[in-house]
Amino acid sequence: RPPAPPPPGAPTARILFLTDLHWDRQYVPGSAAACPDPLCCRGAPGREGPGAAGFWGTYGKCDLPLHTIDALLAQLPNGTGNGTGGFAAAYWTGDIPAHDVWQQSRGDQLRALRTVTALLRARLGPLRVFPAVGNHEATPVNAFPPPYVRGNRSAAWLYDAMAEAWQHWLPPAALRTLRAGGFYTAQVWPGLRLVSLNMNFCSQANFWLLINATDPAGQLQWLMGVLADAERDGEKVHIIGHIPPAHCLRSWSWNYYRIVSRFEGTIAAQFFGHTHLDEFELFYDEETLSRPVSIAFVAPSVTTYINLNPGYRVYEVAASYPGSSHAVLDHETFILNLTEANAAPPGTAPRWRRLYGAREAYGLPAAFPADWDRLVRRMQDDEPLFQLFWFHLHKGHPPREPCGAPCKAALLCALRSGRAADPALCRPLRPALPFPRVQQLWQQRRLC
Repeated sequence: RPPAPPPPGAPTARILFLTDLHWDRQYVPGSAAACPDPLCCRGAPGREGPGAAGFWGTYGKCDLPLHTIDALLAQLPNGTGNGTGGFAAAYWTGDIPAHDVWQQSRGDQLRALRTVTALLRARLGPLRVFPAVGNHEATPVNAFPPPYVRGNRSAAWLYDAMAEAWQHWLPPAALRTLRAGGFYTAQVWPGLRLVSLNMNFCSQANFWLLINATDPAGQLQWLMGVLADAERDGEKVHIIGHIPPAHCLRSWSWNYYRIVSRFEGTIAAQFFGHTHLDEFELFYDEETLSRPVSIAFVAPSVTTYINLNPGYRVYEVAASYPGSSHAVLDHETFILNLTEANAAPPGTAPRWRRLYGAREAYGLPAAFPADWDRLVRRMQDDEPLFQLFWFHLHKGHPPREPCGAPCKAALLCALRSGRAADPALCRPLRPALPFPRVQQLWQQRRLC
């Protein structure tokens, strides 16, 4: 039974979605915006004009100063700096530290975790925040050993700190599995359950998974149990995580796809980050790969890395009422135009603005999986529509080089691919490129 639009007058709820904040505590306005290191805009100030790091952020290989993240939170609804008005919950899918991965210590990572968590608590007040673990939270980056690894090599130093920092948002049962493996479940409101996955247990960059890449933390087995209980109890489920499923190792990704297919009537929505771009991944029925059953929304990053405007997302979902689908009904993306913000007189508050609303921009009758599937097909032949999507994909600051035919084929294929390395998902698009070439283009497009 595909989801149906809510009846007229049915309540809706707005969910604030933040991902990939990447706070750089060494960001210095006026420092060099271009450098040979993987991360710039740090070091001695002294520059002005082109080539200098802007006060609010910079187009380039740069992350964000804390005052930009604070400005984002301060201007949320109510305008009081305690911006919970209009939001029912917040989902926060990780990547707190900056990209200076070659010089990070455990102390650096814990400082970032505690500083940004405290900022969210101060600015969002009583709003409940549901976090997920990103790949940059650990040091070395991407290194997340399975839970059976004990002692100093384990990730206990990180999970224990997270449980301590987030205890005011999460119930005791959620904190227990968070400490054990970095994942948890909790009720958002009556009828809606949230599952926060630790997607580092599927990451292609996590060398610990050479030991076991199938289900190294028993997380997929646990997920099936949570979904079965929710199905029995008549609950709907939102899944959040950092790394999108198609970016995962093949065995994990395909098993996850099977779980989504099995519980399509229970999983109301999926939300991810990590790529820093504004995109999505569609899931189809396993028998024919033609009927859209779910969609993983991939929201744009707060950070500018690389060459982007800062941004965040707000989802409108069906709220709590008898028979609610709890599905996503629409979403809006907000950005800070860095050119304007940095050119304003010192002391001027930055103006975050709505970049677009999904249904309005793309002419969607609804925001269910079938609507996004039709959008991908429409973009094949409607070039202005595709170019609009390309503009939004990069938060209003697209690369100078245009997206030609090979780039377009690879991107549309990615939007249809909810699981890794499956050429069958691309065939309905009649791509002119062989699938290995499509995969090469995917790798080039990954910023993070």
